[in-house]
Amino acid sequence: MRLAYLGTPAAAVAPLRALVTAGHDVTLVVSRADARRGRGSATSPSPVKAAAQTLGLPVTERVADLAELDPVPELGVVVAFGRLIRPPVLAIVPMVNLHFSLLPRWRGAAPVERAILAGDEVTGVCVMAVEEGLDTGGVHRRVELAIGPDETAEELRARLVEIGTAALLEALADGLGPVVPQEGEPTYAAKLTSEELRLDWVGPAAAVHRAVRVGGAWTTVGGRRLKVHRAAVPPTGAADGVVVPAGDGPVELLQVQPEGKGRMAAAAWARGAHLAPGTRLGP
Repeated sequence: MRLAYLGTPAAAVAPLRALVTAGHDVTLVVSRADARRGRGSATSPSPVKAAAQTLGLPVTERVADLAELDPVPELGVVVAFGRLIRPPVLAIVPMVNLHFSLLPRWRGAAPVERAILAGDEVTGVCVMAVEEGLDTGGVHRRVELAIGPDETAEELRARLVEIGTAALLEALADGLGPVVPQEGEPTYAAKLTSEELRLDWVGPAAAVHRAVRVGGAWTTVGGRRLKVHRAAVPPTGAADGVVVPAGDGPVELLQVQPEGKGRMAAAAWARGAHLAPGTRLGP
């Protein structure tokens, strides 16, 4: 099938490679412009652009370029692109989106993180028709996936990419098949803010654990920021762990990162910080 591909982050690389391996003709890849990383002035391509270049595929950052192709792609495949597709382009190139949630729950930019933070036990992927609205299109294929109780957003996303890539290939092989309208009350998955990932030690221990699993969780100790990369609820009694109280029970910190330092076992940090047993973290 003659396709266009629109994607940006690392999670969108595997589906692109799978489409090429399956024999689809990817005529153009659209990804974000090169971005500056780190403190220097050098720029680097997005993961999808880098993968496309390795595969020998043409790349652009302009969605409008799709409408100027001759012949026009039969279908556009969108995976974590991060930008809305405007109606003039959709009128020329029909598109499907591989979305990492069970729509209409968690429409938007951060469905994996929001599912974990909300305590969802099940999520999944949808191959959906792209419309002008935000993730409002009908669904061609839907696959559910249980969320592990200790699973991180990174781990869950990897599993969703795997099942989503398979679902996408199957849908294309079947000619997409029927489209089913979304049913139920929509929820929206806005990008998480830093303040949302500040650990609330007065709230439930389970909520603290979920925030840590999302990635980017932090707290303060003695006025200095402490990132928390791994935790457990209930505590496991691990030798490298440190148990601290939350609102309704203990949380075991397993891996942390003090300000200005690298990741380390929580027990090693606690010894260096002279943390007294039972100390409550935060302001």
